Amino acid sequence: MTSVGGLMGLWIVALLTLHGAGVGDTQRNALNEPDVPFPPAGPTAQNLAAVCHQGQGRPRYTASFFPSSGASHFRRRGNAINRLESWYGLCCRGQSHQVLCCVQQAWKQALSQFCVEEYSTMTLPYECCEDRGDARWTCFNSELPNPNYSPTPGYTAPQVPEEPGFTFNGNAC
Repeated sequence: MTSVGGLMGLWIVALLTLHGAGVGDTQRNALNEPDVPFPPAGPTAQNLAAVCHQGQGRPRYTASFFPSSGASHFRRRGNAINRLESWYGLCCRGQSHQVLCCVQQAWKQALSQFCVEEYSTMTLPYECCEDRGDARWTCFNSELPNPNYSPTPGYTAPQVPEEPGFTFNGNAC
């Protein structure tokens, strides 16, 4: 036979379990952190068509997207993605036999610049920035939020200015 106290305890445990299941989501949302899926995947022959033809369907991160204070690491991530998408646009308008090489160089240059910006702050840098050479690119190309460069349904990117600073080296292809 079950006692009333035992049933009450069971209910309390069940309620706490259900309440605790959403605590992580609640805390994350309560902080109002911007959602900046990062890092971007390395361009490959398999995702190249999406990189070049679905760019307007992937998010851009304007200043108004971020809170006025804090979230600087999210802002640096958003800036890196904006820079990368801009440079992808330049590459995708180029000669077809060099597009893949160009977008791969753009990816590395954008993430290298991101790492320079990460080290210019007084905070811990993004973990992949601590690696060097191929280890850095392997790190950035793991645990990807959008490896296929799929567009966001119903989204059209706002016009953002082209980012300066990309130099394509056709001899490195």
